Amino acid sequence: MPIDTSNLPDDPALLKAMIATLEVENAKISATLRAHDQLVQALRLRIAKLQKQAFGASSEKIEREIEQLELALEDLLVAVAEAEDAPLDEADAAPSSAASEPVENKPRRRPRVSDTTPRERRELDPGSCCPDCGGDLRIVGEDVSELLDMITAQLKVIEIARIKKSCRRCEKMVQVPAPSRPIPGSMAGPNLLAHVLVSKFDDHLPLYRQNEIFARMGADIPDSTLVDWCGRSMQVLQPIIERIEAHIMASDLLHTDDTPIRVLDRARRDKGLGKGVKQGRIWAYVRDQRPWAGTAPPGAVYYFAPDRKGEHVRLHLQNGTGILQADAYAGFNALYEKGPDGKSQFREAACWAHLRRDFHDVWASDKSQIAREALDRIGKLYDIEREIAGQAADTRLAARQKLSKPKVEAFKHWAEQQLTRIPGKSDLAKAFRYGLSRWPSFCLFLTDGRVAIDNNAAERAMRPIGIGRKNWLFAGADTGAETLARAMTLIETAKLNGIDPQAYLADVLDRIHDHKINRIDELLRKRAATLL
Repeated sequence: MPIDTSNLPDDPALLKAMIATLEVENAKISATLRAHDQLVQALRLRIAKLQKQAFGASSEKIEREIEQLELALEDLLVAVAEAEDAPLDEADAAPSSAASEPVENKPRRRPRVSDTTPRERRELDPGSCCPDCGGDLRIVGEDVSELLDMITAQLKVIEIARIKKSCRRCEKMVQVPAPSRPIPGSMAGPNLLAHVLVSKFDDHLPLYRQNEIFARMGADIPDSTLVDWCGRSMQVLQPIIERIEAHIMASDLLHTDDTPIRVLDRARRDKGLGKGVKQGRIWAYVRDQRPWAGTAPPGAVYYFAPDRKGEHVRLHLQNGTGILQADAYAGFNALYEKGPDGKSQFREAACWAHLRRDFHDVWASDKSQIAREALDRIGKLYDIEREIAGQAADTRLAARQKLSKPKVEAFKHWAEQQLTRIPGKSDLAKAFRYGLSRWPSFCLFLTDGRVAIDNNAAERAMRPIGIGRKNWLFAGADTGAETLARAMTLIETAKLNGIDPQAYLADVLDRIHDHKINRIDELLRKRAATLL
């Protein structure tokens, strides 16, 4: 309850009563804040525990629980911040007076702003005369602080006026041809279309919400029109997507992973089977040569499959060869089998992070010291990897041969010994057998400096799907999921190369109709930035 300190009563009894009331209110507020702090800590611990359980790829149930707890934690932190005095991001602003008390709370981490962010300088000049004596003022310095602000997005109607002129001599009519549009016959400009696509497929903002946002900005764009814009834009961008797919899938070293996605199934709904929703898969194939200083830019290709049958991945990879880094999915086995000539289409590179996860689950559940030692042994391999990250493949190979190979061989010998001492049906034994049964694949990184120790590159490519599932429950039929996959191919490849996907799409949509189809690779570059 706020009190007007300029109008306090003179009666000591009333003052004491007011103080007592304030003390009670302060006690309640303090108790609430302590309860909030305790709940914050409890939620943080719970989230950490679930994330350790999940440790990367996780079940749908665990993923959803993590998402809900993170949302609850975020709301609670906002409430706590509202209840307390807000600390500064950094001590930018000078105190209003020398008597001002310093902020007791620790300063928040200062936001990081790109050097390319536009800056505006506003000078607060006290004038040329002293306010006390009227004397002339001279500059002795300045105090500069920064304020991060946002300029609201704004729609703009661009009127394209093509002046008609006639020749005074021959009466010929002269007029500049109409410029091409990203979608012929549509009034949508390239920047607007890029914004709609990125908002839907990267920020996961449904079109009906975008409709509401545009309405607040002064343009009523029906949902049906936004749907049409998205579909026709994706059709225009299809040649670019196909070129990205051709570049990435031709790589001789690929990471791959998949994640479930719920898809509307009208056939099931019409037959009265369940809720009319089935579970499909999104597959990602990633090329990332940055860890070994390769020259090819990184990229990701996404495909939708209505189920997890092996025929889909074999179709995706039918023209590829080389090394495939993946989990132990049985659908890949046919790709690893040797043909009559003794060669296989792909060599398998296993994932040490996946193996580590199995031991971590055992250690987290029963504190097994054998599992703990397995984690420590694998952790030493990762210590070596951190030291050689970003170095040339030959340098990485030499370091692995010298430092990692003895540790890997020792791990195998130790694992075989442990299997003779522990119950054969235990989860710990299963973890050991999983590693030993695919041992050549786990050792491939020791013979090729380009091969990563794990498949985390592909698992990172799956994160946008997990983020999207917070905003949509399912994709609209197989065709909707296929469109999602193609859009992610464009957007995530741009992001992997450090390119703003919205700026890139706007640039391509602006140029593509004036570009020769046999020079489509030139559109994989945005001015000075190279996409592939």
